Amino acid sequence: MGKKQIVDALVEGGKASAGPPLGSSLGPMKVNIGQVVSQINDKTKDFKGMKVPVKVIVDTETKEFTITIGTPPASQLIMKEINIEKGSGEPHVNKAGVISFEQVIKVARMKSSSLLVNNLKSAVKTIVGSCQSAGILIDGKDAKDILKEIDEGLYNDLIKSEKTEPDAEKKKQLETLAKELDIKKKQVEKQKAEAKAVKEAETAAKATSAVPDATKPATGATPAVAPKKESAKK
Repeated sequence: MGKKQIVDALVEGGKASAGPPLGSSLGPMKVNIGQVVSQINDKTKDFKGMKVPVKVIVDTETKEFTITIGTPPASQLIMKEINIEKGSGEPHVNKAGVISFEQVIKVARMKSSSLLVNNLKSAVKTIVGSCQSAGILIDGKDAKDILKEIDEGLYNDLIKSEKTEPDAEKKKQLETLAKELDIKKKQVEKQKAEAKAVKEAETAAKATSAVPDATKPATGATPAVAPKKESAKK
């Protein structure tokens, strides 16, 4: 068995290629890059649109390799679950979306191996914290309230069941709430854009009024007096 070399890379799920960073790192090792890329894409296909940490361990003598796949950041997994592109820039004021507690359990299970926790309940609390930072409601409630209820034991049975999908009725209710949040978010964005336009217009108007008119004398200056013409001698 030869010496082991490790290549760490961050690739888009299902879209790894033979180009940098993988190709440039694996090329000198004379490993079959095509096979590596193919396996990575197969292992990361469920993380489409997300950045996934990948580790390729190569035996420099036999050219054999093994691939381990990490998981994307919790925030990306959460947003993928509820089909939004980004969280809220003002999580305490504007909410970006809503997720079910069951989906939180799903994300917690996906991330549990990379979190510094020793049980699913702790992993769930970590994901709830990520929801709070991103401005995402859980079952229609603020994340901080959910954390309090978890500590009170209200979700013990649900966490123990490891259920990862809400029932049809709950899913429909959350979809309705998500639409309402989206409408509100767009209204807020529109108001901000309008306020920004007004402010920019006021700034431009002030800047224009501050420019002195070249046709008028400066404030405090003595107006120029045209020289008198001498009368023609008779």
